Amino acid sequence: MSDKPVRFAALFPGQGSQAVGMTKDLREHFPFTREIFEEASDALKLDLLKLCQEGPADDLQLTFNAQPAILTVSYAWFR
Repeated sequence: MSDKPVRFAALFPGQGSQAVGMTKDLREHFPFTREIFEEASDALKLDLLKLCQEGPADDLQLTFNAQPAILTVSYAWFR
């Protein structure tokens, strides 16, 4: 074994990767996802989980919505 510290990198997708329903696997396998989305939604004054689950897709594509949606999903996956 090596005495070198273990290093890792986390890569997250950027804008353009968002899609309605992108939270399905997270919600099914990781119950804490709802809490993460509630916190983000409270800060944004926007039901981010509903937007990610149900759309409409045109609203999710807007940069104003897409950026926090992707960040929140990425954080939930990271956690």
